Amino acid sequence: MIQDILTTSQWQPVLQHGYQCMSCCRIFPTLWLVKTQIQHSSQEGYSCNRFYCRLNALGEKELKAQEAAAPKVSM
Repeated sequence: MIQDILTTSQWQPVLQHGYQCMSCCRIFPTLWLVKTQIQHSSQEGYSCNRFYCRLNALGEKELKAQEAAAPKVSM
């Protein structure tokens, strides 16, 4: 079984350049394909969409915290 996987993987083309999904670590040749993967990942058993939604929510939370901690300038 493992030998079959290794043999098959040797025949698969390896992308040297592309866009990598940070959730599933797959590499895609175009940005459009990465966006499509994120939108439809649950159909393939991946959770890329949930990962990026959570990452976005954490980024917004951090931005709000930075804005709240910034000194207020009065005019």
